[in-house]
Amino acid sequence: MKAFNILKIAVLSLLFFLIPLNASINKYVLSDDVVIDPRTAQKVFEIGSEIKKKTNVNLYVYVKTDLGIDKNIPIKEKMQLIKKEETELTSTLSKPYAVLTIAVEQMHVNLLMSEKLKSIINKDDILDGYVVPLLASKDKNTLFTKISAAVLNGYSEMADDVAHANGIEKLESGIPSSGKTAGTIWKVFMYTLVILGVFLYTFAVLRSKKKK
Repeated sequence: MKAFNILKIAVLSLLFFLIPLNASINKYVLSDDVVIDPRTAQKVFEIGSEIKKKTNVNLYVYVKTDLGIDKNIPIKEKMQLIKKEETELTSTLSKPYAVLTIAVEQMHVNLLMSEKLKSIINKDDILDGYVVPLLASKDKNTLFTKISAAVLNGYSEMADDVAHANGIEKLESGIPSSGKTAGTIWKVFMYTLVILGVFLYTFAVLRSKKKK
């Protein structure tokens, strides 16, 4: 009985701690289906709060395990449904906003933003250099670990873009630049592979012509 009471007190204490934490985190993590790590969500909250306070820009994360879209439907129809979901999502957000979205089952990643931020946040650079490389990496980490890393990487870079555009050199809550090098290394590696592939293909074609 005594052990049960101690356990009950411990559970209540944990709930007392977690409820306000989650309530504050959800201000910038619109949905995550418990996909991202709590520490990542907390960091998103810290960065988002600082950006909001200093620039009045709203930065969000929207991660879903599944959008409920049938996997067997045509790609065009699938994209239309995803677009509809994104439109409904952004219609509820206060401008200026940017939101990093990930749908795990649909293998869809996007960065949506209001008009004011389109010239400030480099969408292609963030997705191609900071988000997708981590999601696509082949290593021992679980998919959800990769999602957490990709979310933090992408979100941090979004915040840095907004900060720099507003004359803020460094965010107090930002992550070290060393945490972003994986994306850059991956990009260089992929570009190298493409160039090497073109070179080898050209070499093979020229060689086959010589034989003829």
